Amino acid sequence: MDQEIQKPKLVINSLYKIFGKRPKAALSLLEMGRSKEEILEKTGQTVGLQAIDLEILEGEIFVIMGLSGSGKSTLLRCLNRLIPPTSGKILLDGIDIASLDEAALREIRRKKLGMVFQNFALLPHRSVVENVAFGLEVQEIPESERLEKARQTLEMVGLSGYEESMPDQLSGGMKQRVGLARALASDPDILLMDEAFSALDPIIRAGMQDELLDLQNALNKTIVFVTHDLDEALKLGNRIALMKDGRIIQVGTPEEILTAPADAYVAQFVAGVDMTRVLTAEGVMKPPEPTVWIESGPRVALKLMEEHGISSIFAVGKGKTLKGLIVVEDAVKAAKEKKSLAEILITGTPVAAPDTPVRDLIGTVATSQYPVAVVDACNRLRGVIIRGSLLGALAISGAPDEEEST
Repeated sequence: MDQEIQKPKLVINSLYKIFGKRPKAALSLLEMGRSKEEILEKTGQTVGLQAIDLEILEGEIFVIMGLSGSGKSTLLRCLNRLIPPTSGKILLDGIDIASLDEAALREIRRKKLGMVFQNFALLPHRSVVENVAFGLEVQEIPESERLEKARQTLEMVGLSGYEESMPDQLSGGMKQRVGLARALASDPDILLMDEAFSALDPIIRAGMQDELLDLQNALNKTIVFVTHDLDEALKLGNRIALMKDGRIIQVGTPEEILTAPADAYVAQFVAGVDMTRVLTAEGVMKPPEPTVWIESGPRVALKLMEEHGISSIFAVGKGKTLKGLIVVEDAVKAAKEKKSLAEILITGTPVAAPDTPVRDLIGTVATSQYPVAVVDACNRLRGVIIRGSLLGALAISGAPDEEEST
């Protein structure tokens, strides 16, 4: 996912949710350091959320995950006040949703927030196109305009031709596409997805995950996605918040959570993950230094290789764009024959994008006689991967050493 992460879209400050009629008693006990279980026993109040502080950035897929009862769905539903928080602030573009009256809240829900539920929540007696247009109908958009928008959105999610079908004629995956289209039809700033793919079988679920990523690349929405599935979180999330007992235990990128768990609970939660699916070229590469300017001579390249104890060096042009590789034997010969670096440049050596999964690199690194250059979309040299650095990173992260099988 290459979307540019910008400013915070949602800012959550000191958010609490207590279920019961005596929330102040529960809050007092929380301040005293009492556990969720102790508070339930003493007061009969259930602590749903405690001390939630988060910033969700514009244009990212932010995944909230945890086991059943961790508070993840409660947190999501507080964001649009389907569940009213007990205390704290939820700032959307600087507006505190938690303090809005009903009229202002309805306006926010209509125009800025879209919701996709696990159970589809389709209206059974309305056609597909009418289901998708329902939110626009609530906004009193003229019928012809809302139906046209609904058809366009159905095409976006791959359901052209099913506009007049009824929900009971659709498969589970198709129903979820209708739910997604309905949420997107009003062009909300933020898409809230509560276990949206959990009811689907594994093959359809994987397909919906891919479609969501494709839509995100096209639309660049801010998406808050709740799941209990670690693989789903790792696949979808720019960042992940892991919850337990109504608290956030750790927030980070998938790689950060897997390679630097905040505590034993997080470490146990992520144990057994195949790190080669999660680690990327960017996570295992070495800095690309030294490099040699393509207009320099072979003696400069030889001096740099000698100083750094290496037998090859990448040549770069303006803006550190990758030109190719110089090996020591060719540089020695070129110095004697007074050739330029361009004349001995080796091109076509392995390259990888920063987000390339390590799994896709293991075979290349193990069999190539040259280092792998990590380059960005503009062919700028970002880093270098050699066999030792790759295996070292896998060893530190606890991933299996796969070189022996290649």
